[in-house]
Amino acid sequence: MQSNDTTPGLGYLIADLSRLYGRIFDRRAAPLGLTRAQWRALKRIHMAPGLTQAALADVMDMEPIAVGRVLDRLQKAGFIERRADPHDRRCWRLFLTAHSDAAISAIEVVASSMRHDSLKDVDPGELAVTLKVLGQIRETLSQLDRIARG
Repeated sequence: MQSNDTTPGLGYLIADLSRLYGRIFDRRAAPLGLTRAQWRALKRIHMAPGLTQAALADVMDMEPIAVGRVLDRLQKAGFIERRADPHDRRCWRLFLTAHSDAAISAIEVVASSMRHDSLKDVDPGELAVTLKVLGQIRETLSQLDRIARG
């Protein structure tokens, strides 16, 4: 599929959407006092309790050392705890604490308002098709990534 020179390509459009969505999300979440990386880490741990630091770094597309610093701050603030993996002494499993419940609830309010505001003029049928196509592209890219990693 080709586009003319005045139409941005898929990659550029996705990057622009991500940048704009992140910028507006950061503004709305600023009163909550955590960085985007901290929110993303909390959300990923919420979605997959017991996630390892290496797996979190992979899904966040960050270097493990950078994720380690984010986790250090979250742990110091009482949002997460690291537990030793019972099968691998080199590995730590990540879990949210009860203190993180209010933060997760607050960020969900921000996320919900972002979804509502950004999709208010989008036809539900067109959105369903768009999400299906983007899911197919993500799966294809994931397969290509797995192949490239060997």
